[in-house]
Amino acid sequence: MIIRPETAGDSAAIADVIRQAFGGGNEACAEADLVDRLRHDHDLVLALVAEQNGQLLGHVAFSRLWIAQDSRRVAGVSLAPLAVLPEAQGRGIGRALVEAGHARLRDMGETIIFVLGDPDYYGRFGFSLAGARAFDCRYAGEHFQALRLASSAPEAGAISYAQAFNDLG
Repeated sequence: MIIRPETAGDSAAIADVIRQAFGGGNEACAEADLVDRLRHDHDLVLALVAEQNGQLLGHVAFSRLWIAQDSRRVAGVSLAPLAVLPEAQGRGIGRALVEAGHARLRDMGETIIFVLGDPDYYGRFGFSLAGARAFDCRYAGEHFQALRLASSAPEAGAISYAQAFNDLG
């Protein structure tokens, strides 16, 4: 299996992976549409795929968000969505995608990542509920987590996600 950046030719296969991973219903379509919209709006900071024998097995998207602190805006990143084909789940593909994404984002100079998800799952990667508590965000709550990639990461502020997230409802 290889982990690589998505390419323009991957978009249909990525949408299929996301739809299958999210069960094929309305939520699945919304998640696939979210990635298309983030891509269209140039809000993706990084998007990776897991590929084996020419088949895409998984995808992860990292999009730009902004953190308001007094009179300035600081860049941050959102991890969403992470998707692995149902028949490929439980084989470490999600872990490989997330860890590769974190390494690349560190290399790119990103300082903080936020995720809305299962604390037990994302806690494995260093995300924490406590790290996100000081941030004002529409997603704040029992699943909103942060991971500091650098000591220079902001410690508080008001988060604004990309417009595609706002349009989800």
